[in-house]
Amino acid sequence: MLVKDLWQSFLDTIQNEINPASFHAWFHDLKVVKIDNDSITIQVPMEIHKKILGDNYYSLIEENLFKITGINYDIKFVLENEVSPTTEKRSINMETTKTDEIWESNLNPSLNFDNFIVGDTNRLAKVAGMAVAEQPGKIHNPLFIYGKSGLGKTHLMHAIGNFISQHSNKKVLYTTSDMFMNDYTGIANLEKGQNSIDYANNFKNKYRNVDVLIIDDIQYLVGAEKTQQEFFHTFNALHQANKQIIISSDRSPDDLKILEERLRSRFMWGLPVDIYPPDFDLRCRIIKQKIKNTSIADKLDDTVIEFIANSCPNDVRFLEGALNRLMAYTAMIVPDKIDLEFTNEALKDFVNKNIYSENSIQNIQKVVSEFYNITIEDLKGKKRSNKIAYPRQIGMYLSRMLTDETFPRIGLEFGGRDHSTVIHACDKIESDLKVNKQLELEINEIKSRI
Repeated sequence: MLVKDLWQSFLDTIQNEINPASFHAWFHDLKVVKIDNDSITIQVPMEIHKKILGDNYYSLIEENLFKITGINYDIKFVLENEVSPTTEKRSINMETTKTDEIWESNLNPSLNFDNFIVGDTNRLAKVAGMAVAEQPGKIHNPLFIYGKSGLGKTHLMHAIGNFISQHSNKKVLYTTSDMFMNDYTGIANLEKGQNSIDYANNFKNKYRNVDVLIIDDIQYLVGAEKTQQEFFHTFNALHQANKQIIISSDRSPDDLKILEERLRSRFMWGLPVDIYPPDFDLRCRIIKQKIKNTSIADKLDDTVIEFIANSCPNDVRFLEGALNRLMAYTAMIVPDKIDLEFTNEALKDFVNKNIYSENSIQNIQKVVSEFYNITIEDLKGKKRSNKIAYPRQIGMYLSRMLTDETFPRIGLEFGGRDHSTVIHACDKIESDLKVNKQLELEINEIKSRI
């Protein structure tokens, strides 16, 4: 049998024995490098594949190769041009028995690995998430996922949780930092007595009696010192019991200076992995996935898809909003075909195809200074009057939201300020936007001028 035929037969057999998400993550990109007597060398795309294939799938690979060839191969996994020692043979120890216990995980069952569209900007995060899903509590603990809002962090966290729930009897709990904070502050608001003791016990049972804790937007624990202390103790209790912890944030652990040092240091114990804004190819594939089985699926051509992808390069949620707007407009007008002219008309008040591509910190500074009737030198200077300091914070916030520049780079452009000052400015404006409608109007107007 030719090597090519042997390998294709092997992949076909494996594909029938494991779920599609696992096959795509761990087997789809494998290649045979060499077969020499009773030794077979397999090329893998990433270092993590060596561990996962060796720890979880070695026996499965060995058995299926034996079925096809009748040879017990010594299997070696290598990166390109790099040979690695044979990985220790182990079998899958993932628990598969389900229990009848009712447990509210807060997971969204529609968010899974199959509909998490992968590109170069999120591939490592997907691979790390699959590794955790395969071996919760044993690899990358905690898994810390970070990146700007709207890039798929929450989707990936739900996908991990759903995979674990579907393939084991482990207790999985998804929560947000706000939910955690509200549950904890509820204890303090109760009068001392039996009820408060019961509430405290229920809180600990909810958050510590789990196998997998997934907590979203950890940055919002800022300023809640007692809640941070409780999360610190919860983290320690789970980690010491080898329970999996998955955390997301809009910035890396190093940039979370506003959280306690002991928390940030623990976030670094496992694997911090970032998700970048999707590139053009990934945005196009996301659009095609989003419109599949919708009323506009057969009416869009590639030109329209590329136009929308170019209009929303930094935020998947913004892209989804554009598609929802287009579908709503299509439902009213009912065109035979959705061409570029129709799409322009439908989205003219929603997107500006150049709002991101022409953005720069200098352009943002120019528009902000004109809007507030101050100078660019004021934005970069040391004056701290509210008339100048607040527009400066807005400029930093917009620079973070509308460009791919880092905190240090933004600080440099705003008069050589420390990146922690930029983080504080972003947090300040984000917080104010939740309660200040006038500020929201001003920022929207500035965006439109940009």
